[in-house]
Amino acid sequence: MDSPTTVAEALRDGLRRLAKAVVVITCRHEGQRYAMAATAVSELSMDPPSLLICVNRSASLYAPLSEGADFCVNILHSDHSEISTACSGKEKGEARFAFGNWGGAPDGCPVLADAQASFLCRNDKAFDYGTHHIVIGQVEEVAVNGSVSPLIYVDGRYARIGNPLDLV
Repeated sequence: MDSPTTVAEALRDGLRRLAKAVVVITCRHEGQRYAMAATAVSELSMDPPSLLICVNRSASLYAPLSEGADFCVNILHSDHSEISTACSGKEKGEARFAFGNWGGAPDGCPVLADAQASFLCRNDKAFDYGTHHIVIGQVEEVAVNGSVSPLIYVDGRYARIGNPLDLV
């Protein structure tokens, strides 16, 4: 592989080495459901309980989030690669919900029933930075399912957690 020539290319190359759990961020806005696979999600604070999500401004999810739509962060199970693929741009609009067991929060926000964990968030603060819209969501409800086995994205492909290290 050729050496990166710009800082952006070097950043992209370096980030291929950062393993992240795959999530699907969902919302309902003006009667329509939205879903997008992402890895740019981080815990922010326990007081108040909050998450930070980053959404490209070219994504369909950008408009409802920029207008203040509340959202859900669904951590995918290692068996959910088909859901991630559908929500990564392969499918559009409502077709993204053709895969998976989708339910809904009382406000209609889509929630993946068998997600590793789902975090219903109130859209609290947001701002644009470069190509992305950064949203801080105050976590209002959490659901956790099954044993820990998240879908991981690293080096441009899906993976699952192998045997944990026994460190003393």
